[in-house]
Amino acid sequence: MTGKDNKKIPLKWRLKAWWQGYDIADLEKNMRQKEPGEISKKPVQNPVQNPAQDTDEKSDQIDQKILWDYERVKVTQLIWGEGFCGPGGEQNIIDMSKLLALSPKMSAMVIGAGLGGPARVLAKEFGVWINAYESNQILAEEGMKISVTKGLDKKAPIIHNDLNAAPKFDRVFERAFSKETLFTVENKTALIQSIFDQLKDNSLFLISDYVVKNHDSLANADVIDWLKHEPLDPYPTTPETLKYTLEKVGFQIRIHEDITAQYLELIYQAWANAHEVVALLAEGGEEGRKNMFAILNEAELWNRRAKVMRSGELQIYRCLAHKAVQTE
Repeated sequence: MTGKDNKKIPLKWRLKAWWQGYDIADLEKNMRQKEPGEISKKPVQNPVQNPAQDTDEKSDQIDQKILWDYERVKVTQLIWGEGFCGPGGEQNIIDMSKLLALSPKMSAMVIGAGLGGPARVLAKEFGVWINAYESNQILAEEGMKISVTKGLDKKAPIIHNDLNAAPKFDRVFERAFSKETLFTVENKTALIQSIFDQLKDNSLFLISDYVVKNHDSLANADVIDWLKHEPLDPYPTTPETLKYTLEKVGFQIRIHEDITAQYLELIYQAWANAHEVVALLAEGGEEGRKNMFAILNEAELWNRRAKVMRSGELQIYRCLAHKAVQTE
């Protein structure tokens, strides 16, 4: 799909089509074969790459890595909500975090803070004191600005800390929370060990993360495509390996469950009216049009993720790990 091809389908149609499960490449093919307006509504589960496409064409595709910049920080919140970078707004965070049995007397660490939305929800809803750690400097800086404007810069600071470097944390905590972050960390054992070491006895660690169905999934064409185009290089494990890694450092696993269906529903809910956001941006002059195309790029990113999740090769797992009282 080259830049020239992208113009054949209006942005409104592209956004509405992908979140309904249709494949954009198939829509474009039908556009070339039919009169305008006769778009095929048949979903394609396993589209075949056109063998005639050369390397230069592939390098021009819109689905290249989409890195974080200030424009993306702005437009992504139009889809997910203020302070959020992905599925699951305030109510979802509240519902998930009930597993942590939080109280105002506790402190908690958030691993992979993003723009800090989940951390601020925990601080406001449960009164817990948060330290939220984020590897990406732009996200950390912008997230901290939001915490300051919300008066939560002390209760929920967003701290830049490279999670790939087996970080040392500056205090001990009763709880830990990580939302779709561990899959971007190559040396998971080192990070999980650091988290374990900074938790007090009888603490809980709640995780949701991308995992592959099994090791054979890494040879799947759609999984390879997903791996290649993720903004950060992914290092997904299997559900069993994630559980083993947590247990290896000393955690006891209380919950280990597939929540892919619920996660997909959160994606679809957020994008259901995205074409209306695009229509408003299109009326906003040059800046609005730039933001409009940034949202389209974001849609391509989530289309790819949703597609490989629908196939079952990529899953979202939720784990609740317990650090028992340590004995000599």
